[in-house]
Amino acid sequence: MPVRDPSLKIVSARPEMTAAIMGETGLDEQLLRDLVHSFYEKVRDDPVLGPIFDARIEDWGPHLDRMVAFWSSVALMTGRYHGRPVPAHTPLPIEGAHFRRWLALFRETAHEICPPAGAAHVIERAERIARSLHIAVEQAQASPDAIPILR
Repeated sequence: MPVRDPSLKIVSARPEMTAAIMGETGLDEQLLRDLVHSFYEKVRDDPVLGPIFDARIEDWGPHLDRMVAFWSSVALMTGRYHGRPVPAHTPLPIEGAHFRRWLALFRETAHEICPPAGAAHVIERAERIARSLHIAVEQAQASPDAIPILR
């Protein structure tokens, strides 16, 4: 297990909610950072996903920082992420098999890095995100001018 960095503090737009989630799940900013970095190490080495990322990301530092902010927002409700994932993923050559592989690697990594309650928490959110993003990307690729309908 990686060494904790006590200088990493949670900055949250909803500090009470964030504190409650942290207490219930055992997650914190350092754990999410470890999760993201370990997960993307696997993604980069993966024969299915690695080439897609390698073709688009030259400097992994900013991407990993953005993904830590994303998971901080998603898992701890901090409000740190302010991106637009659908437009970023729409031009990618991805389909259902890519989302399934992404989820398999994410689940595996979450179980390795997080306490059980934390793993369950982030996996549930990852499954919801993958489902919604897959639908939105599929619709956008089929009809680029349409507004995605998330079911």
